[in-house]
Amino acid sequence: MTTIYFDLDGTLTDSRPGIARSIQHALERLGHPVPAAEELTWCLGPPLQQSLKTLLGTEALVQAALLHYRERFAEVGLFENEVYTGIEDVLAALKADGRRLFFATSKPHVYAERIIGHFGLDKYFDRVFGAELDGTRADKTDLLAYALAQTRTDPAQALMIGDRSHDIIGARNNAMAAVGVLYGYGSREGLLEAGPERLCATPQELGEHA
Repeated sequence: MTTIYFDLDGTLTDSRPGIARSIQHALERLGHPVPAAEELTWCLGPPLQQSLKTLLGTEALVQAALLHYRERFAEVGLFENEVYTGIEDVLAALKADGRRLFFATSKPHVYAERIIGHFGLDKYFDRVFGAELDGTRADKTDLLAYALAQTRTDPAQALMIGDRSHDIIGARNNAMAAVGVLYGYGSREGLLEAGPERLCATPQELGEHA
């Protein structure tokens, strides 16, 4: 494929600590029971508003939690994060091979841009596509449709790489190919059900098949 779109959380970086701690911070501020960090892994990947709605129930509480989440995440949480070993080698090889690389994340693009800049990954990507802070384009189907249009990419020549079924479903809904990674936060069963062309267990394996 000539054009590749990468998810962020669970695909390029292990962002679990910052996201989980920021959700815990928000719940604590609201006086809501606070689960252990490992019990919040299911929140990583899907749109944050969707996860908070599951945790809190009402839209009013979701909006209040978002404010508390962002007050911590914007200053601390987004850097409680680590690039998966081997990922930078994959990006460098793909770039050297002449591929066009883009970000496609449900995370707000204002945070995604800061994260990839902080870790020095921005040099590999032509552009970051993410949600707006109000939740616009948090859905992967909508986000990828927008990204394909903005980059004038033929979906038949495009590949989406991600760790969650949302990534695979979003690609399928836009007539794109998709590869799932097993080292992130999604399950093998969930990824297989969504129908990727391939599953890759490690970044090294991903580099061989992207």
